[in-house]
Amino acid sequence: MQRRLPIRSLLLAVLVASAALASQRESLAVRTVVLSEHPDDSTNQVYVKGQVVTVLRLDQPVNAAKTRMLGWEGRFEPLGVVGNKVILEPLRDLSRDEGIPLLVTLTDGTEIPFLLRPPKDADWWTDQQVNVFQDRETYDAMFSVLMDVIKEKRALEEQVENFRKEENSADHALATLLATGAIAQTPFKFESSNAGKDDDAEITVTVYRGRSKAAAVFEVKNLDPDHSWSLKSARLVSVTSGRQSTVAVHSTRRSIDPGDTGVVAVVADKSAFIEDGKLTSVFLELYRHDGMRQALVQLDPDLVAR
Repeated sequence: MQRRLPIRSLLLAVLVASAALASQRESLAVRTVVLSEHPDDSTNQVYVKGQVVTVLRLDQPVNAAKTRMLGWEGRFEPLGVVGNKVILEPLRDLSRDEGIPLLVTLTDGTEIPFLLRPPKDADWWTDQQVNVFQDRETYDAMFSVLMDVIKEKRALEEQVENFRKEENSADHALATLLATGAIAQTPFKFESSNAGKDDDAEITVTVYRGRSKAAAVFEVKNLDPDHSWSLKSARLVSVTSGRQSTVAVHSTRRSIDPGDTGVVAVVADKSAFIEDGKLTSVFLELYRHDGMRQALVQLDPDLVAR
């Protein structure tokens, strides 16, 4: 549920997490576990999140009658088994120190233990599908491992390219100054400020106008008692057409621990406001580590008209 804050038409801040999960496969945590690689590690950990379905995909059919969780009542939906798949859905996020044992039994009698855990921190993934193989030498296992390697390679290449662009970006330098509080060293002037919060975060948003640029600085206090908060991405979206534009972003902290505060600064060029030769309003969206939209700010064209 989104809650609109009472604020002037210049700025619209929706400081709640909406269900705007990324749809690309790269954003889905699909990974491979090969049991023969770690014969001494009897329990494999699976990272789960409240109200997010996790599927274990085994290389043999599963015996539903002998597959069970311990102490799951009140924490998980009833366990589901379909063919070679085990379906898990926590009712809520597990606490940092919680672990739910799961014993998967295959139809040939093989027992495979797992421990269901919350993500380790804000940058850790949530498993949405875990492909489990007993032997790396099978074709399916080798193919699944190869897909994991290719996905990781693409992610690293994208990260390196983003770092390269940021190093050469004047807007990124401005965002860094804004995030560290060096406003006087930038061409930006204060325009407005507002604040709001939900169960997970309290955010104060300050908007600035500049020379053919606009900026927004978010002060984020993490209200979640168990999990860290971190920024996944920021983007500009045209109010009229939905066209997306890139922005320069700088965060003072890689992740914000429970109870702590960090700052995220965003700088947008005037070109992002131009559509069909005319200036238009844009939405600035912040997405947190789990892909949920944490904040939305409307930036109007008079911020960059000068």
